[in-house]
Amino acid sequence: MARQENRIDLEAGFVLHSYPYRETSLILDVFTRNHGRLSMVARGARRPTSVLRGVVQPFQPLLISWYGKHELRTLHKLEWVGGHPAHAEDGLVCAYYLNELLIRFLPKEDASSQALYDLYADTLRQLAHRAPVLPLLRQFELNLLTELGYGLSLSTTIHGAMVEAHHRYVYRHMVGVLEEDQYDAETDVLISGHTLQALAAGKLDDRTAKREARLLLREVLQQLLPENASLASRELMRRIHEIQQRPLESPSFVDD
Repeated sequence: MARQENRIDLEAGFVLHSYPYRETSLILDVFTRNHGRLSMVARGARRPTSVLRGVVQPFQPLLISWYGKHELRTLHKLEWVGGHPAHAEDGLVCAYYLNELLIRFLPKEDASSQALYDLYADTLRQLAHRAPVLPLLRQFELNLLTELGYGLSLSTTIHGAMVEAHHRYVYRHMVGVLEEDQYDAETDVLISGHTLQALAAGKLDDRTAKREARLLLREVLQQLLPENASLASRELMRRIHEIQQRPLESPSFVDD
């Protein structure tokens, strides 16, 4: 009876990550539209005959059914509902980057993250169709920060002055936009007014704006990580391009 009382059926979601549990099972980290991030055990999922073996894949939209009220739920059923084309090259690493951001920053069982879920699903779809990745990643990072309560104010300085395109500014974590003459190399990121305006409008249409926006958001996210921690997907991108004898940072991932 307890299973029925605490059972959720056919909830839209994605598998963010999975790892072995005991001899034949998996622990899944899933992101669902109406229940946020959850952990659940997929019993027997590693058995050769398990119907879950081909379904427990990241980046594919699923319908997830589970039961239980404790921190670790029990997966009841997983249904694939038709997905995107396979992500290729940089798009695949970008998709892993999105998953890592959610795993590292999004609290579990936050039922207020429907808008972020919808943005995540749409971003995966656009990455699969090889849309330009830089605007997609920056928009996702901005929305994630807002969800976490660290939304960036980009249109005005902390003193209320409107940001002007031809001026230079600094961005200070947990403070906001300051005039350039208040720059502190230990805490601030130098950034042009044009880039701040472009980032606020979601229109990163030149190389300089893309580079500055990447540096700004990388620094803000880094400040939220534990000391000396880093994001593994960024290192993965560097290693891939070392193997391919391409530049250290992918043009499409970083400076598209």
